[in-house]
Amino acid sequence: MNKLIIIGNLTKDADNRVTQTGHAVTTFTVAVNRRPVKEGQPEADFFRVTTWDKLAELCKTLTKGKKVCVVGPVSVSLYRAQDGSTRASLDVMANEVQFLSPKEPKPEQPGYVAVDSNDLPWG
Repeated sequence: MNKLIIIGNLTKDADNRVTQTGHAVTTFTVAVNRRPVKEGQPEADFFRVTTWDKLAELCKTLTKGKKVCVVGPVSVSLYRAQDGSTRASLDVMANEVQFLSPKEPKPEQPGYVAVDSNDLPWG
């Protein structure tokens, strides 16, 4: 069984398109932080995620920095970089994507008032 579960953040806005046969496709890259071995900046692994049809339609609104959980099989693709070195790409064909970032309220919504947590009466 090949099933990967990752939680991470989008590195840029999702890219969506429609194939010639009419299928929706949305792709995005998810950065998953590793635990740091030494003090300093944590390292990350990057996964290219592809979604199709209804799931692609849902994912087309994802933007840079949003946290997601992705479930699906993973494959490795080898490619040659511009410097001539051989590199690997981790590709996930997503079966499930859960949006984990909280929804941002739209300030233009009627009745919306921004409140600082210090202003709450029970705070």
